[in-house]
Amino acid sequence: MATQVTKTANAQRGSSFLRIAIALQTLTIFLQAVSAGLLLTSSYGEMLHSVGARVMYGASMLYVLVAVLAWKPGGGSPRPVWHASGFLVLASVQVVLGIAHVPSVHLPLGVLMFGLSVLALARR
Repeated sequence: MATQVTKTANAQRGSSFLRIAIALQTLTIFLQAVSAGLLLTSSYGEMLHSVGARVMYGASMLYVLVAVLAWKPGGGSPRPVWHASGFLVLASVQVVLGIAHVPSVHLPLGVLMFGLSVLALARR
């Protein structure tokens, strides 16, 4: 009985951390859109967008880490691990496209990532 209560508490805590990680990822992707606008209109926009890309990538890695920790020891579903891994793959593609200066794919992919991240946040 005590083990079942502990598992439930761990699953709820893992779910809370997962929601925070998704919210952080969503926020960083949104800030990337803002810095992309600044990239077009100001001299410091490129630096902000570059720093933001690193932060967004870090937030995607954090999402994977939290999803794994919520799943394995917490006893949660493995589905968030797949979602988080998919976001990390999208973030990797996004970084490569940004470095290669391919805005025709980079921008729509960013919009898709933001939409998917908002959807993931709403589902949590």
